[in-house]
Amino acid sequence: MKTLLPIAAVLAAALALQACNKPAEADPAFGAKVRAYLLEHPEVIEEAVVKLRQKQMLEQAKAQASTVEKYRKQLERDPRDFVINPNGEFTVVEFFDYRCGYCKVVAPEVMKLIRENPDVRFVFKEFPIFGEVSDTAARLALTTQAKSKGVQLHNAWMADKGLDDAALDRHLAEAGLDPAAVRKAAADPAITQQIQDVRMLAGALGLQGTPAFIVGDYVIPGADINAVRAALAKVKAGEMKRPSGSPT
Repeated sequence: MKTLLPIAAVLAAALALQACNKPAEADPAFGAKVRAYLLEHPEVIEEAVVKLRQKQMLEQAKAQASTVEKYRKQLERDPRDFVINPNGEFTVVEFFDYRCGYCKVVAPEVMKLIRENPDVRFVFKEFPIFGEVSDTAARLALTTQAKSKGVQLHNAWMADKGLDDAALDRHLAEAGLDPAAVRKAAADPAITQQIQDVRMLAGALGLQGTPAFIVGDYVIPGADINAVRAALAKVKAGEMKRPSGSPT
């Protein structure tokens, strides 16, 4: 917080120069002070860049608001999805793949966000795009048996960097489930349909990879948990309309 005032002063001065169309070299003393300060506090530049990038990402993400609204029910209220905190007031949706490296990197932060925000419904959308093992993992996760161990299995599969068929079965057994029975249940045509529906939904939203998050009207591609947190803060602050279907 100590850098906020200097940042504000520097930016305010820069804006003042822009508004007056006054080149920096016309005031050497001021330019020297700014340069000296930034050299002494390079973290200010990094912080400003991060904030700017976050702002640009959120502005771009919100441009898809009309598309999100069109598919709001499918995104947030599909009863087939695995949801943590189903009675939460606000909703975050993640499209993910169990073999996606970036999904694995951000997974602990996702769980941290969920723990810190018990008022958030977190919806997991199985979006397998990395081959047969990904598809199998998604199918297994969508069975009734696996959903009963949802958080445990999700964390185990995300933490397993070498996830393959043997690892899937091992983690199922460690969760107290019969791998053969779960695999049999995963062959249900209804699960095939659910995955197809998620793929169509991802296509409608223009998602080209995983992970991707939907927060209110924002579509946030990639593993940028800071952008997710920023969007969630805006939703909670009422800076956008409450998503349809949410409690009043």
